[in-house]
Amino acid sequence: MLELNEEKGELKTFFVDVILPLAISKTYTYRVPQSLNEQVAVGKRVVVQFGKSRIYTAIIYHISENPPKLYEAKYVIDVLDESPVVNQHQLKLWEWISAYYMCHLGEVMQAALPSALKLASETRVVLLKDAVYDKKDFNDKEFLIIDALEIQPELKVSDIVKLLGQKSVFRLLKSLFDKGVIHISEEVVERYKPKQVAYITLHSFYADADNRKALFNVLERSPKQLDILLAYLKLSRSSPYVGKKEILEESGSGNGPLKALIDKEIFVVENRVVSRLKEGDYEHLKEFTLSEEQEQTLEGIKKLFEEKDVVLLHGITSSGKTQVYIRLIEECITSGRQVLYLLPEIALTTQIIERLREYFGSKIGIYHSRLGDNERAEVWTKVLNNEYNVVLGARSAVFLPFTGLGLIVVDEEHESSYKQYDPAPRYHARDTAIYAGRLHEAKVLLGSATPSLESYFNSKTGKYGFAELRQRYGESNLPAIKVVGIAEETSKKTIQSHFTSVLIDGIKEALEKKEQVILFQNRRGYTPLLICKTCGYIPQCIHCDVSLTYHKSTGKLHCHYCGYKQDTVPVCPACGSTHIEQKGFGTEKIEDDLQFIFPEARIARMDLDTTRSKNSFQRILNDFEERRIDVLVGTQIVAKGLDFDHVTLIGIINADSLLNYPDFRAFERSFQLLSQVGGRAGRRGKPGTVIIQAYSTNHRVIQQVIEHDYEDLFRVEIAERKSFRYPPLYRMIRIDVKHKDSHALSAVANRLGQELKKALGERVLGPEDPLVGRIRNFFIKTLYIKVERDGIAISKVKEFLRGLLLNFETDKQNKGTLIQVDVDPY
Repeated sequence: MLELNEEKGELKTFFVDVILPLAISKTYTYRVPQSLNEQVAVGKRVVVQFGKSRIYTAIIYHISENPPKLYEAKYVIDVLDESPVVNQHQLKLWEWISAYYMCHLGEVMQAALPSALKLASETRVVLLKDAVYDKKDFNDKEFLIIDALEIQPELKVSDIVKLLGQKSVFRLLKSLFDKGVIHISEEVVERYKPKQVAYITLHSFYADADNRKALFNVLERSPKQLDILLAYLKLSRSSPYVGKKEILEESGSGNGPLKALIDKEIFVVENRVVSRLKEGDYEHLKEFTLSEEQEQTLEGIKKLFEEKDVVLLHGITSSGKTQVYIRLIEECITSGRQVLYLLPEIALTTQIIERLREYFGSKIGIYHSRLGDNERAEVWTKVLNNEYNVVLGARSAVFLPFTGLGLIVVDEEHESSYKQYDPAPRYHARDTAIYAGRLHEAKVLLGSATPSLESYFNSKTGKYGFAELRQRYGESNLPAIKVVGIAEETSKKTIQSHFTSVLIDGIKEALEKKEQVILFQNRRGYTPLLICKTCGYIPQCIHCDVSLTYHKSTGKLHCHYCGYKQDTVPVCPACGSTHIEQKGFGTEKIEDDLQFIFPEARIARMDLDTTRSKNSFQRILNDFEERRIDVLVGTQIVAKGLDFDHVTLIGIINADSLLNYPDFRAFERSFQLLSQVGGRAGRRGKPGTVIIQAYSTNHRVIQQVIEHDYEDLFRVEIAERKSFRYPPLYRMIRIDVKHKDSHALSAVANRLGQELKKALGERVLGPEDPLVGRIRNFFIKTLYIKVERDGIAISKVKEFLRGLLLNFETDKQNKGTLIQVDVDPY
């Protein structure tokens, strides 16, 4: 990019508009040092100073020769990349997300880029404990930094600036980081560093047989060094590169003798970059055969793709949707294009990744938030370099830098997990994937046994193509569904703990047949409520307007909104009574009570509390698949696409908790969840049974689940949504107004509501108190804007709202107020 001003023969001066990972409404302009003119390009990362001292990684958004008019541009400190890490398709996608979901480009960048590719400044530099280095390899200033870190193992960047007496220390820190000597938290330098393994080779001098013979004679007096040499020679028969770790294990020696051989230049150490990701050569599964219905559906989808960019596949549970996906993926890969396969939960990637690897080998990448920072950065780089045919991931995978995307599969497209609720951008991965497909000219397939009303409505109105699978694949049949009345069994005194006699008998029968059981309860913890029987006191969170949930595993009361914990209350702090009762139950109590009823059964729990660590999902699923677990108790995680051979019984402990949730989607989501949980049973030819425990046994939704009648659910729900102006017939925008003072909040929210109603009239509802009126010490008022699809354009409403909120936030009357906008809040 180095250019000359032809008239004067001088180098041109460039200015770059950059996206900073901050919630600021505009890009910011920096001046490019002429020495970096050749290096700048749109999509590359640059290191810049923003504010008085903070340093950030920013993305170059635009390059020009025009300086900013209102401020003097600071210089770019450095360019990090040899080639762009963000491509033009991504930048366009970021722009769309920013505009559609009413957030800032910097917030989209913050969500999109892996942490290891971002940096910020006021930082701590740490000398790595296991770093092996020779001070001769460093220049004087680097040596000074290392010397200081040996005396004080942690320094701030500002300390290093004072130590060296120079303002910019970035290049020196980057050099030390690249040499593997220091670690930087809140990295001022690139956090991503390829994983390296130390490999040992014999010095070329000893390739000669006589020299090697002489070496054995020399090492006779050093038996441990000789053992290491023999171990190396043994291991090197199968590979020319032998890992340091393998040599030490084979020889049974320590580091000392090996270091001595390296110092004598008998061995040479070579650090080689290896992948952090689990890859390998996977045997391809034997060719499967599609059923006649699957073949017809597959051909139907292909024809629909000739006219439509988006197709909805409505296939009942266990109908073989994944096999249809595989055939489409195969064709896409054959044509030389990439595939993105989205899943709603990390829990699902474990099982499906192995299934897909059986077909597509190791050229399949995984991307989700449970991967480490460096692993995510490595996947990002491989996708950018087109090293993966297929990428399987949760919602954040939609941000990856694809260069040849041909197909996007959104499995379980109805799942609410595709929506990010906090922080901004509050995007929906399904809708974002559809726009990304348009940018890449890729086809999008949405799959579900219980589609969202939005997608089904779009297929009914001809916006999307529509395909169906009505039969289960192979020999499996839909499970029998039994509804058991909790009230009736309670009155007969046949209920035990929270289990009706029908469910207990079903579990007993399954265990006797060596079959497996899944129990569903959509609430974690031991008991949701502690209450004093004498005065009615209920322990509350000190930061949120919610009661605390008791967790037996920790022995504490937890807030599920802010994470606050406190000791349990054996004595009422209000009246001193010891009559503290437990009300309600969560997965932890179900597990506990079940173990008492079936002491011989192997019971496990899968919910947020048991799956926090990186490999916890995989460990529980593997144990269940290998039948080391008889009964799996879980929240809605267990409803999402799990496929096990020996599960014949599903128990839903309390269906009413779903049906009675105060939300316009309660019935739709209840149908989806009950159908999806029930679909886990009887998937391999064995007859399956679903037992639904409920008080409202004749509820419309339960009857629709029994009859598998999604069409009836859709018909009734659409009629109600039309009457009450809800999606998909209306568009919605939610505005949360937050303040630490409840009185100030009411005044601010009322003013905002009046301004909105002046322009939009009856389309505006509120301000009202939400279900939880205070979270993390912020009181909340909520307004909704409902916009008809055939009336005013939603883009005009957003444009008006942006201007109004900008003026509103600059008004001193509203000081201390936080406003959050959520477009399509579902």
